[in-house]
Amino acid sequence: MLDIKLVRTNPELVKENIKKKFQDEKLALVDEVIEFDQKFRAAKTRCDELRAQRNQKSKQIGGLMAKGQKEEAEAVKAEVKAMADEMARLEEDEKAFQEEVRKRMMVIPNIIDPSVPVGKDDSENVEIERFGEPVVPDFEIPYHVDIMEQLDGIDLDAARRTSGNGFYYLKGDIARLHSSILSYARDFMIGRGFTYYIPPFMIRSDVVSGVMSFAEMENMMYKIEGEDLYLIGTSEHSMIGKFIDTINDESTLPQTLTSYSPCFRKEVGAHGIEERGVYRIHQFEKQEMVVVCKPEESPMWYEKLWQNTVDFFRTLDIPVRTLECCSGDLADLKVKSCDVEAWSPRQQKYFEVGSCSNLGDAQARRLGIRVRKEGGKELYFAHTLNNTVVAPPRMLIAFLENNLQADGTVRIPEALRPYMGGQDRLK
Repeated sequence: MLDIKLVRTNPELVKENIKKKFQDEKLALVDEVIEFDQKFRAAKTRCDELRAQRNQKSKQIGGLMAKGQKEEAEAVKAEVKAMADEMARLEEDEKAFQEEVRKRMMVIPNIIDPSVPVGKDDSENVEIERFGEPVVPDFEIPYHVDIMEQLDGIDLDAARRTSGNGFYYLKGDIARLHSSILSYARDFMIGRGFTYYIPPFMIRSDVVSGVMSFAEMENMMYKIEGEDLYLIGTSEHSMIGKFIDTINDESTLPQTLTSYSPCFRKEVGAHGIEERGVYRIHQFEKQEMVVVCKPEESPMWYEKLWQNTVDFFRTLDIPVRTLECCSGDLADLKVKSCDVEAWSPRQQKYFEVGSCSNLGDAQARRLGIRVRKEGGKELYFAHTLNNTVVAPPRMLIAFLENNLQADGTVRIPEALRPYMGGQDRLK
């Protein structure tokens, strides 16, 4: 959510940003916000004036009564009552106008960073850098589900019977590999100075609306029937929500957190053949990283966060690249975002395995996450960032394809062997 002062003083900047995101249908919201904000401030000013006048008149009543001027006192009482009645109406107007402003501000997109390329959708995202040499072996690489089945590590048919499409049973060495990758990711991030968390897996609606846009919520979140609770789509939701309505001393920043959670997503919409199996599913597990910091430090942390994911994948011998998300592909709260994509030797292309985002102060404004300036009383809104460390089982696709050997075994990179009981390959 933007600062209302920015909309008041520079509406053309806000409109230009909306155009860069190809959301022209939202342009009218800027003028509507300004109109309702003016009405709100006019009602508030009039209410303040009446309050001051009422206080003066109320003081007069006692004096008039003391002098025996009852008629004059009754007349002033009538004036005070009329003022109180008008104030009550104005206070209702204030609430109504303020709510109209908030409703519109919640859907006006955040101001994107000047470095973000302008484009309509993800087809216009821009490759930044590649890490590791993408290799296509001289033997055929089966579909990832086939590799898992050859290792007796997955049962999709049973999952369809119990839960429907988009679910899975992992078993044996594949299940162990899945858990080992998460354990390794946890220790990898702890080694980089992040504090490990296991957060709540359900959150209230005020947290949901604080961390994401309404459109994202509708397409992603599962609602718990009869309760004000949603299943999280990522631990970022509950980790940022942890700071709701808090004032944090500047000396406690940055907060660098890494969190494990299961994730639950509707995954609305039809998907292509490459998204069968365990690519796009309703339930998965993830290790996340979250940073709450001072505004001037968020660009630096953005660079550190995506680099952490790149470094993690490279320790597992998986080639990756970073892809800058263009303006039209950015969610409304994001200032800047890049995807980390892993190499698929079977498809001979990269696919997304993580996303790094700087949200500026958008989430902090919605959730009331403020910082007290060191040595003073001044408060300001924090900046929040998040990034995926790893999200198996999707990540297993990249792992299996890049470590598959010609004889059908899967090599275990050295960094992961301690978590796999010393095994150097899956047979």
